[in-house]
Amino acid sequence: MVNTIVTMLLDANDIQYRVLPHSEPVFTVEAAAAQRGVVKEEMVKSILLRERKKQRYVMACVTGDSRLNPQAVRDYLPGEWKRLSFATAEEIGDLTGYTQGAVAPLCLPEYIPVVFDESIAQCKKVNISSGDPMAGIELDSNDLIRLSKAILAPIASPKS
Repeated sequence: MVNTIVTMLLDANDIQYRVLPHSEPVFTVEAAAAQRGVVKEEMVKSILLRERKKQRYVMACVTGDSRLNPQAVRDYLPGEWKRLSFATAEEIGDLTGYTQGAVAPLCLPEYIPVVFDESIAQCKKVNISSGDPMAGIELDSNDLIRLSKAILAPIASPKS
């Protein structure tokens, strides 16, 4: 049984979910999808971005088969944001408590906005990290969007 801050939040909100254990730690979408026996299109990549000048952060999420467009994220944030870059592993750990590669878009500090690509809302179910590299979580996409308080926007790069 996996017991993380993510599963505790889901339990506290009576959200139905399924734990998908791994036989070894995973830190990439490809490895996680293979371990969980799911398709990449249902995986949610959680990417912490930072604005260097003002030291602000945003969690941006796209499906596992997509690439993030950081410039598009900026367009949907409240206020004026400058150039965004990827946060370091140290920043990810310090700000979220998660290990890089095992980040979930839940249980984040209130000051970190969450932006989901609108394609996530088209999925019936999605897979996120449990916060533990040894297990994932499958849940209804609407529950994830509601709990994360995400902004929905077109933030994925066009697929080639």
